[in-house]
Amino acid sequence: MAWLYLFIAGLFEIIGVIILNEINRTGKKSLIIILGIAFICSFTILKLAMYDIPMGTAYAIWTAIGTSGGALIGMLVYNESKSFKRIFFIILILISVIGLKVLG
Repeated sequence: MAWLYLFIAGLFEIIGVIILNEINRTGKKSLIIILGIAFICSFTILKLAMYDIPMGTAYAIWTAIGTSGGALIGMLVYNESKSFKRIFFIILILISVIGLKVLG
């Protein structure tokens, strides 16, 4: 169950990053409340995952989910660069997450 919590916490992290980008793009201050809720949910669920997953592993995977998810959303939704190098390094992040899961 802890790994599911960790995945969900990472999804809330991605939602928070998307909202942060929308605030930056549109200037809508009303989104700050949703941003706060997303990050509170992310940290709270991360805390639940850390009852069973070591802190270093949980934090690394949570960060990787947020980083790679945010980059992928940026490429797919916001038309950010889709260069081979960028995709290659996102794949390396995902391989690292799988490695931590297998070893953890």
